[in-house]
Amino acid sequence: MKLNYLALAVPFFLFFIGWEYLYAKRKGKNFYQYAESVANLNTGIAERLLDTFTTGLFFFFFQYIYEHWAIFHIRPTVLTWCLLFLATDLVWYWYHRLAHEINSFWAVHVVHHQSEDFNYTVSARITVFQAVVRSMFWSVLPLIGFSPVMVTSLLLVHGLYPFFIHTRALGRWGIFEKVLVTPTHHSLHHASNPEYLDKNYGDVLIIWDKLFGTFVKEKPGVEISYGLTSPLKSHSFLWQHFHFVLEMYMNFRRAKGFKARWKVLFGKPDDLDPRFREVLERRLLHNRQAPEPPTPAIRQYVTAQTAISLVLLFILLLFEHYLTVWQLFLFSAFLIVSLINSGAILDQRRWIFYLEFTRAILILLGLAAFYPNGYTYTAILLAGGILLWYFRPIQRYYLGLLYYR
Repeated sequence: MKLNYLALAVPFFLFFIGWEYLYAKRKGKNFYQYAESVANLNTGIAERLLDTFTTGLFFFFFQYIYEHWAIFHIRPTVLTWCLLFLATDLVWYWYHRLAHEINSFWAVHVVHHQSEDFNYTVSARITVFQAVVRSMFWSVLPLIGFSPVMVTSLLLVHGLYPFFIHTRALGRWGIFEKVLVTPTHHSLHHASNPEYLDKNYGDVLIIWDKLFGTFVKEKPGVEISYGLTSPLKSHSFLWQHFHFVLEMYMNFRRAKGFKARWKVLFGKPDDLDPRFREVLERRLLHNRQAPEPPTPAIRQYVTAQTAISLVLLFILLLFEHYLTVWQLFLFSAFLIVSLINSGAILDQRRWIFYLEFTRAILILLGLAAFYPNGYTYTAILLAGGILLWYFRPIQRYYLGLLYYR
């Protein structure tokens, strides 16, 4: 069988997330907030899903640069692999630093810093847009002369390390703190305290931060706060991904002159007018207060929905070579709608039933895609007709179960 064994990353990550959660419970520590964890996992599911369609493009992008513009053609040896590791880590440092200092890059990286927790679920909180920008930076590696096979192979290994430093369960690492990026270092990078902002950008090696003046140690007596300096007040999947893009758009529209608009695109996030966030919150979120804590019904439903999404993601990744384009599309559409739905439920939006209806239609189409015969089509038409006929009663019953205390 032609299976995609990269799908095993899903249970691998879930194992360590479960271990960290149980460790925190045993030690009486509060590492996990329910809604934050769900939002983090939803973002990670979307990134893993979309990577299915983009990873190959990144490889061909590197291949094209290597074949047409490479300055050298570097052969794989022990020394050149070591050089590639150092070069990869250095490129990451500068990508990461510029992603904090330039608005257009921060727009795709900000999602990673939105969580007010710091645990293994936060490591999943990246987007495919961030992967695209990172690949632009990493394209310098095949340009130098490292082959695409070397580059992509090292990136797979290099990408594992950051997962393990998104935790408060591993403590300090002694002498390794002087050379490696450790959980202690990276927890400060995710802090919103003024003392720690825009520090510790390294991915594997902390030496770049020490070399370029962005290293900071934990300061005694300072309680660490995580997340953005201005919290989102929402767990909406769409809001998390696009709020900063919308803020940039509003700043750009009202900027006067080329210099002001250039500053919106390529200036620092602090240069943007923070009042536009409030305007967008009133228009799109319809409130400025954080939603109430989820009810037991919401927690149970969202937990089940998240578990199903993870299982479907694993199945899609593992068997992607056996799925048709139409089946892949339906799988992916159902997952994306589910992720949007989970965030909207946590924000207690009433329009979620329309997403539920959309998911029901996608399930019916999925049955037709996997079992194309007359009996299936007849059953689908009958089920679709019943859903349409009883739309309003089902909607009232659904919202009553989910939201009414």
